[in-house]
Amino acid sequence: MSVTIHDVARRANVSISTVSRAFTSPDLVRHQTRSRVLAAASELGYHAVGAPQPVVRTGHIGIVVSDLGNPFFTGVLDGVQARARQDDVAVLFASSDQDPATEQNLVRRMARQVDGVVLGSPSMTDDQLRALATQTTLVLLNREVPGIPSIVMDAADGMRQAIEHLAALGHRRCAYLGGPRMSWANRARRAGLAEAAERHGTEVVEFGPFPPVFEGGLQGADLALAADVTAIVAYNDLVAFGALARLNARGVPVPDEISLVGFDDLVFAAISAPPLTTIAMPTEAAGRAAVTILLDLLDGAADEHTAQVLDTYLIVRATTAPPA
Repeated sequence: MSVTIHDVARRANVSISTVSRAFTSPDLVRHQTRSRVLAAASELGYHAVGAPQPVVRTGHIGIVVSDLGNPFFTGVLDGVQARARQDDVAVLFASSDQDPATEQNLVRRMARQVDGVVLGSPSMTDDQLRALATQTTLVLLNREVPGIPSIVMDAADGMRQAIEHLAALGHRRCAYLGGPRMSWANRARRAGLAEAAERHGTEVVEFGPFPPVFEGGLQGADLALAADVTAIVAYNDLVAFGALARLNARGVPVPDEISLVGFDDLVFAAISAPPLTTIAMPTEAAGRAAVTILLDLLDGAADEHTAQVLDTYLIVRATTAPPA
């Protein structure tokens, strides 16, 4: 079988476009990176005479998110646009409506029009994502897959902070209203939840999966009340808002009778009644970092092992208090 540019890119741990530039526009590639590409080509028997034509930048990048209606992605998109403007790069947006097949199709179609794609909270399998990464320069946001560059927010540590806060207040039995079953973010939250609960001797009753929207919290609140818990931790702020509305409708005062913690720190969290205790996720910083990684990949300044983790932090407001 003949050796292809894909083989060289995998061996050198760089993008396909970087391999192309190493042969056709070497002045655009760092010396160390070009040396690694040429070494890989030599080992595989890939010769310069078979090199591809120069890659022409479109000046566009794409971002596909799972739900444009989720305010979580507002901060992400703000960061993406702000960082892209710094390099005079245009941004194309699309939403997959949390459908893996739509997600895959959008990335494939967008790849024909852009230099690379940021994929936010994807629901595809690891293998599907790896296959897409061979078709375009890809960066994952809020998802980790070995071999694909990524930027994530430390949801597990955020959950540890939430449980630590509730334990310090005296809560010993809490409910977790979980997110989508196949969600990477939900798995990360549950990992942090289990670790913190064991450390602090907190019993956690898990409910779900729930859709990550207001309505999910309406159902979850009833289940939590029936489980006789003193605190609820929600998958995200939207679920927390739904839970808060249902608790109010049932005449259960928050936090006098039950405490509530959200996740994301959406803009509405500070102005809800009462203001929501939540875990702040640095969404704008994540959007900026994703674009930086993507542009570095295109310039040969990053490789497929590039991964960043951003800190999350607890914001204590008025929905948590010692148990009655």
